[in-house]
Amino acid sequence: MTQVSELDCPKRMQFGPCGGVRPDGQCEMRAGPCVFPDVVPWEGLVPEPRAVSAPLVLTDFSSLPFDLDDMTATAAALSGTCDAVLVGEHQNRPDFPPVLTASTLLDSGVEPWITLSCRDRNRVVLEQELRGLQLVGVQTVLCVTGDGRAYDVRPDVTQTFDLDGPRLVSLAASLAMTTAVPETPTAPPVSQRPQRLVHKQRAGAGVAVLNHVSTPAMVAQFMAAAREAGLTIPVLAAVAVLTDEASAAALQGLPGLALDDAVVRSILTAPDPREAGISSAVDEARALLGIDGVVGVNISGLASGAGTRVGAEIKAEVGQRIREWVRSNG
Repeated sequence: MTQVSELDCPKRMQFGPCGGVRPDGQCEMRAGPCVFPDVVPWEGLVPEPRAVSAPLVLTDFSSLPFDLDDMTATAAALSGTCDAVLVGEHQNRPDFPPVLTASTLLDSGVEPWITLSCRDRNRVVLEQELRGLQLVGVQTVLCVTGDGRAYDVRPDVTQTFDLDGPRLVSLAASLAMTTAVPETPTAPPVSQRPQRLVHKQRAGAGVAVLNHVSTPAMVAQFMAAAREAGLTIPVLAAVAVLTDEASAAALQGLPGLALDDAVVRSILTAPDPREAGISSAVDEARALLGIDGVVGVNISGLASGAGTRVGAEIKAEVGQRIREWVRSNG
């Protein structure tokens, strides 16, 4: 295995590569290939495994930045249609601190999974965030290295990357928090991505959330390889929700995400794109839940370009239909 110093990587990763490697192997942050030709095995502490109850339906939470009214209204729209909401951390806009967001969502009746990235925080601040989230009652954090900012997004602000995702997982696990991790099956080196998820498990991950791939068959192939490599933690697979050009573009513009172009076209050209998008998402969820090792789905994306409230209503409908289907099929 080629030895790579963290100083060689723009994100200062030790246990790379990240999930943002382009399909052609190029780094997402600078010109040139990713410096990690292979997955770096986890070499830190390996905590005792513990059982984690994974949600059936995890829904992306999208609200207007710095808008408590919109946050609570969005939470109200999703309440009762999912088991938890996944609060992302955006590289192109700031938002309320994680502890405030978490407290607001808990008070609004939804269970938040809070994303913590290493882009804008050093390890001291990350530990502060973890302890604060633990204090207010958050059970699960999604630990990510984080996307790099585009060249024109806050160019005056330094990017930190004091830790990477696996080391953040280890820190969160040491505080007895449930740690969720992402994995991108389609990012190079594709053949080693199942093993990379196993290394995150060894670092302390209790549950995994996969990024979008084009077909459920690709998820099945990834899961078979991961379980053969030793993966035992529960996995949630991503369900893409889109109903218009804006929501499709939002998903297609993210690094590491892959959608089926034919499915996208069929939704956007349908007589009723909203219903077509909802039905397509539910069909995808059914297929994914039939894969060995996939215990739940992440309803992902903006769902609509018509605003956060409309998007929440669409995702709520998807979640409700999935839950009804699971109940009716035992």
